[in-house]
Amino acid sequence: MSDAFIAVDWGTTNRRAYHIDNGHVVSSERDEMGVLSVPPGGFPAQVAALRDRFGSLPVLMAGMVGSNRGWYDAGYVACPATIEILAAAVVESEPGVSIVPGVSVDTSSRVDVMRGEEVQLLGAVAAGLAPMDAMICQPGTHNKWATLQQGALIDFTTAMTGEMFAVLKAHALIGSEMGGEVDADASFDAGVAASADEDLLAALFGVRAASVLGRRKPGEAAAYVSGLLIGSDCRARLRQSRQTVHLLADGLLSRLYTAAITSVGGQAVVVDSHASFVAGITRIRDLMR
Repeated sequence: MSDAFIAVDWGTTNRRAYHIDNGHVVSSERDEMGVLSVPPGGFPAQVAALRDRFGSLPVLMAGMVGSNRGWYDAGYVACPATIEILAAAVVESEPGVSIVPGVSVDTSSRVDVMRGEEVQLLGAVAAGLAPMDAMICQPGTHNKWATLQQGALIDFTTAMTGEMFAVLKAHALIGSEMGGEVDADASFDAGVAASADEDLLAALFGVRAASVLGRRKPGEAAAYVSGLLIGSDCRARLRQSRQTVHLLADGLLSRLYTAAITSVGGQAVVVDSHASFVAGITRIRDLMR
């Protein structure tokens, strides 16, 4: 079996494809052809187009492409999950095209699922980018907080932090107040500080009141609301002072979560999420051979 293959991190709204040879990325591309943008029956043609661009190579995919909203339901493996367990449960959607399963938490008291993030989480450990025992945060629309022990993913929690921000901005009463750019600035820091009151719903309505009474400048509310949401999310997970969080993020999300984690008493260590995915998917591919 050749060392070269095409890896695809195929999410709901975005897709990133890599031509990997002997563990090294030869080329990559990112587009907005998420699973919701693919018409019914259109996945084989999409994969064929990737092969036209990257070469006629085996394809290994992860993410929402393996969900009941994607191409082929690859199922879930239960926590605790290792990269070896994931590799053993990979399914084939068509000859030469395989999909990594997701990971689930399914207990009498709590259920949760992830797809795609598991490759990055376990890949970060496999590549030595995060320790074998770690708390890892993966910010996004549905933010993941994962606990790893001895290199195994033993538990995780999903928070709808990013989606809640989008819903509030598009549909809530305070949405019209949420103008301006979001960054790790003074308004964001104020939101993180306000999240200490643990009364998120009242604090959110306070955004409207502050606008009516002229207590907040136009253009500051979006960053403040982001701080409220991310601050609440971080406070719910970080119960120990100086707790270290390995952060699978870059760009704006890296800045926001680093600021919030630091503000609530934790320590953030930024990890390259793309390198983690490449390491994880390559290790899965190697274990399949």
